[in-house]
Amino acid sequence: MQHILGVARNQMIFTSLEQNVSDDNPVRFIDAFVENIDLEALGFELQTLKTEGRPSYSTKIFLKIYLYGLNGLRSSRKLEKKCVRNIELQWLLFVLVPNYHSSSDFRKANSLGLKKLFKVFVSFLKDADLIAGETFAIEGF
Repeated sequence: MQHILGVARNQMIFTSLEQNVSDDNPVRFIDAFVENIDLEALGFELQTLKTEGRPSYSTKIFLKIYLYGLNGLRSSRKLEKKCVRNIELQWLLFVLVPNYHSSSDFRKANSLGLKKLFKVFVSFLKDADLIAGETFAIEGF
């Protein structure tokens, strides 16, 4: 009896990230949320376009990483690894992989904006009946 064979590893396969992320995948919600919020109103330092050196990543890219990380991934190093391995994050970030240091610097520079963003995000989830809004755990420092 034969076994089901996979595709040879050196075989080229044409596919798109779009077909690998279902229509109801939560990363689509994160993408739409970040694309439609007013970053300046929340107090974010917007990344300016540089005329010299390596260009910076968009503020929205870091916000998408941060919101994706709320699924239990808080470490910038772990998020960087996920950006390489995870198809959802590849779709969300247009296959960009910011290094952990850039993500960490973004968090430090925008801590007040991230707190405001988190409140808006949770309010929106409650209004859309995606979460109940009940406290089930409190993390302290």
